Amino acid sequence: MNNLDKQYQELVKTILDYGVSKGDRTGTGTKSIFGYTIRHNMKEGFPLLTTKKMAIKALMTELKWFLKGDTNIKYLVENNCNIWNGDAYRHYQFMNALATDIDFISMNEFVDKIKTDDKFCEMYGELGPVYGKQWRRWSRFHPTMHENGYTLTAGQTNIDQIQNLINDLKKNPDSRRLMVNAWNVGELDKMVLPPCHYGFQVYTRELSKDERMDYWFKNNKPNRDVCDSVDESSEEEQHKYFDSANVPKRAISLMWNQRSVDTFLGLPFNIASYATLLMLIADEVNMIPEDLIGNLGDVHLYNNHIEQAEEIITREPYKLPKLEITNCDIMNGEFDYEILNYEYHPTIKAPLSN
Repeated sequence: MNNLDKQYQELVKTILDYGVSKGDRTGTGTKSIFGYTIRHNMKEGFPLLTTKKMAIKALMTELKWFLKGDTNIKYLVENNCNIWNGDAYRHYQFMNALATDIDFISMNEFVDKIKTDDKFCEMYGELGPVYGKQWRRWSRFHPTMHENGYTLTAGQTNIDQIQNLINDLKKNPDSRRLMVNAWNVGELDKMVLPPCHYGFQVYTRELSKDERMDYWFKNNKPNRDVCDSVDESSEEEQHKYFDSANVPKRAISLMWNQRSVDTFLGLPFNIASYATLLMLIADEVNMIPEDLIGNLGDVHLYNNHIEQAEEIITREPYKLPKLEITNCDIMNGEFDYEILNYEYHPTIKAPLSN
């Protein structure tokens, strides 16, 4: 059974039935509720909505962009990911609002110039210290002290939160500090858009002998003699055998926090993106992906998404697909992927509010 689509449909229905009308920065207007949790066990499949076709390449490209620490839309548009175009274009208009000697170009012309004009791209493609900057280069300022105790200059170091997370998972997997934060209060005013999903935490647990055996059997397809030999061994010997076969010792879960949730367009992307991130981290530290949890704050449907929302809750979900990841290089934001057995209902188009 596809519990992910069912949870999503229940959330949409809750907003439609109980949401209150609220204004918003885009001027579109929303129906909104406050506080909701989505929970998915990765054993049930990859959490990609089947009640509408999802733009898989776009969400994977955005995640790679985050992990690269990039904050300019050039990489995105060159890979046909247009999620951030509206925010960059709005910033371009804002930066030139008082200019009297400029003829504003269209959105399409803006995107073309991002691709072809390096100087223009450097000036107008930059979004400020958004997700990638905070994940990979969180700035820490500190004074450089003179020997007499007086401050001479202010120095700066950058903190790579993803690298630190991987290191901590390998050294201290039971830590309660396995967190990455994008809500840098000191730099919010420099961002084109403050983070909507502003932080995530991971949690690991030891796998039992039976869980390790199940994993070993499913992934190695051993012959009967090997199975009998391992089964007849002591538990200690079994664990030693699994260690030698590089069978994971732990399961890993991820929980993200999100202050603002565009339920129809954004949330399905967020769910699949963090599920992919969980799988990438698990691959890097040799653990098994387990639970994906989303803690959602202001959960809303834009007023121009109401008809689309009413349509999606009528659709019967298909079985969830499977995601296979290869050539994983999380530190450089690179990986190959393949979605297997993805059945879906037709696309439901809806405008993006910027």
